[in-house]
Amino acid sequence: MKAKFDSTDMEGELHYCLQQQKSYAEKQGIESIAVRKAHLLNLKAIINDHREALIEAVNQDYGNRSRHETLLAEIITATDDINSSIKNLKKWTKVQKRKVDMSMYFGAKNRLVPQPLGVIGLIVPWNFPINLLFSQLSAVFAAGNKAMVKLSENSRHLAALLIQLIPQYFEPEKLQIFDETGGVGVAFSKLSFDHLMFTGSGATGKKVMAAAAENLTAVTLELGGKSPAVIDPNYSLAKAVERIMFVKQFNAGQICTNIDYLFVHKSQKDSFIQAVIKWVEKHVPDINHKDYTSIIDDRSFQRLCQCVEDAQSKGATVINLNNQQADASTRKFPLTLIFNSTDAMEIDTRETFGPILMVKTYDQPEEVVSYINQRDRPLAFYPFSQNKGLINYYINHVMSGGVSVNDALFHVGQHDLPFGGVGASGMGHYHGYEGFLNFSKMRPVFYQSSFSSMKFLAPPYGNFADRVLNFLTHAKS
Repeated sequence: MKAKFDSTDMEGELHYCLQQQKSYAEKQGIESIAVRKAHLLNLKAIINDHREALIEAVNQDYGNRSRHETLLAEIITATDDINSSIKNLKKWTKVQKRKVDMSMYFGAKNRLVPQPLGVIGLIVPWNFPINLLFSQLSAVFAAGNKAMVKLSENSRHLAALLIQLIPQYFEPEKLQIFDETGGVGVAFSKLSFDHLMFTGSGATGKKVMAAAAENLTAVTLELGGKSPAVIDPNYSLAKAVERIMFVKQFNAGQICTNIDYLFVHKSQKDSFIQAVIKWVEKHVPDINHKDYTSIIDDRSFQRLCQCVEDAQSKGATVINLNNQQADASTRKFPLTLIFNSTDAMEIDTRETFGPILMVKTYDQPEEVVSYINQRDRPLAFYPFSQNKGLINYYINHVMSGGVSVNDALFHVGQHDLPFGGVGASGMGHYHGYEGFLNFSKMRPVFYQSSFSSMKFLAPPYGNFADRVLNFLTHAKS
């Protein structure tokens, strides 16, 4: 039974929920594979039973969110992730055998036992809330944990829907959802979770990590940053443009792994512009169409407007690819290219997170590597080339969270590949087996045999101990 709290006592409610889940986890013990599978099936049932309501809730939160984008990037992807966890659950939870140092521990056994951490806190952003919520819960539940989830202030309709639906499928001791009504995120971050996962901006990620550090709570941070791409001049320009612009317009560019800036060979600058204009005329001729997603809120919309104005006022070349003005009433923002940017411009120093593509020209691959490596390590990197040697050069010299070769974004949708950042773009991984590991304690267990040779090395140490240790010292050298 859920305790009753004053509407202003959110901190008290959060603490109560945490203690409720921790107490239940202690009382219940480790969940069986059958129980975990049932929880995963319930996650999938929520999506399948309420697909249209979920799609509409996200649409209302955005103002306008392409139905097809929600189906592709949220509903289908999340369902696939859950199916993958169900399929691999037995293999992931299997106790692993490890080798024993037989020279000193003859007859003993080593085992690595996957066990749940306990209660996991998840702070989920607004840009792909269904996908991120359910794929993270997929890993959390596969590992046998309980979960508390805080949704974004920009996911109010979705939060209201899930707060209504979740009790139909899960007891509060297993899963609870919290809406951001003001100050909830701060209080949530300060809870003594057994693990805390945050997805969002680097600035907020630092605050979350600092709050978690007070409890020595381990964190997984999925941040963002400025993810680059580069086109080899020998690669099909038309194909590169097709793939880059599809990703750039998807969700109006509001994706943490979207291409933030692109390197085009200086000999192809004009050809690139013409190819992009041609692609936009064919695929996104009118930003007022329902298939083109709105910017999430007024603050984000104004930030994009100011970003373009700032760049233009400082000498950048701005190309409005739709020849339509940004519309504050619908928060529709045109696809935009920006050339000749500098570090003095906002576009160069912060994540764009919108349908704006900063384009830089280059002559040699070394210039690309040098530019990227002088900045924070990105969440993703996208080289376009058929030259294996060049691809390997880029991968070996540019560190990023993940890589898609000859495309963008889609490494994130591979459930058997871990997803995560590095450095300023984050820490920790989830998806697939790595997600299971992230929310598990891989517990080492040593089983001593009935006979132990260590008794011969007990003090007082004499000639026998000297001979044994001398033998082992030379044997190991």
